[in-house]
Amino acid sequence: MTYDSDILIVGGGLNGPLLALAAAQAGFSATVIDAAETSAHRADNFDGRSYALALASQQMLAALGLWDRLASEAQPMLDIKVSDGRAGDGPAPFFLHFDHHEIEEGPMGFMVEDRHLRRTLLDTMEAEPAITHLPGETVTAQTTDAQRASVTLASGRTLTGRLLIGCDGRGSGTASRAGISRTERDYGQTALVCAIAHERPHGGCAQQFFMPSGPLAILPLTGNRSSIVWSESHAQAAAIHALSDEDYLSVLRPRFGDFLGEISIAGARFTYPLSLSLANSLTAPRLALVGDAAHGVHPIAGQGLNAGFRDIAALTEVLTDAARRGEDIASPLVLDRYAAWRRFDIATLATATDLFNRLFSNDNPLLRAGRDIGMGVVNAVPALRRSFIREAAGLSGDVPRLMQGKRL
Repeated sequence: MTYDSDILIVGGGLNGPLLALAAAQAGFSATVIDAAETSAHRADNFDGRSYALALASQQMLAALGLWDRLASEAQPMLDIKVSDGRAGDGPAPFFLHFDHHEIEEGPMGFMVEDRHLRRTLLDTMEAEPAITHLPGETVTAQTTDAQRASVTLASGRTLTGRLLIGCDGRGSGTASRAGISRTERDYGQTALVCAIAHERPHGGCAQQFFMPSGPLAILPLTGNRSSIVWSESHAQAAAIHALSDEDYLSVLRPRFGDFLGEISIAGARFTYPLSLSLANSLTAPRLALVGDAAHGVHPIAGQGLNAGFRDIAALTEVLTDAARRGEDIASPLVLDRYAAWRRFDIATLATATDLFNRLFSNDNPLLRAGRDIGMGVVNAVPALRRSFIREAAGLSGDVPRLMQGKRL
């Protein structure tokens, strides 16, 4: 039987192109069905959006030949400081400090602006002959049978493949058309996201400041700039977002502090409602889900995109090994290996982020005392501290080959 591509990928964004590139390196052909027009991916101006890439994700990009194009635009994260407190009061006396010198591999991660990562993925994908990119297209129907997966596009075109993969986000049409339900919970919080320019250098240090209303992450970008992800209640976030830049900064300053000197807005401002959204199955006949289509978690640890990269690395490894054994890459046995590999890690990440948000997003004096003492204990025990650093860097557990920096 002939197919339009070995793999049909629904969803552009970041995960779709990266999955296509990983699949192409492994010898598969892929078609990426992307609802966005190509021009939407090619903005050159900094709009404030950026990503925290764990070291394992950086190693994956290096293994796929992408990192050389990103390295000069990336800011290494050399330290992570975690503290607890209230706006205007400064941090509590107990805190966590993770130093990259405590692991052998290098920085714990890198901050990369959306415009650089997105453009690199798109340009590399479009230069790869094994990948067909269909921008401005959406899927209206899909079917699977014993031999193939098939999708119908809004343009009326029909495509076939051996395997269908949903990279189409939390509201995944691929998942819903396959009858995969979701477990969801609204956190009652909205993330305020933007970039800040500041007077003093950040030294490559990422800060996570827990406040009763939600966490504030201050993440280093190149130059004297930082990305912030600031969680507030839905109503409070909407009111803050509606303010002028100067009034917005007047609300942020007591939370941000003065350790980086005077601050100003750099780029646009965004808001994202925060919720937990887990697909109740990662697979269906001739179908798999990756990234937010499979799991959407609280950004408290900055692991959302990294979890999607790990999905991609695990799935392409499973498919590659199956093809080398002569198996049908979309058979239930093969797809079950992917689901089994990722299920525990996803459940652990969802549970941990949910628990941390519940534990820290409150002003209960007993919980405050307990968590401050807990952070102090972890900070004082090198073995515990090192295990947390390796987890943050994505180096713990059964790490896929791509995330070890190895080719498939």
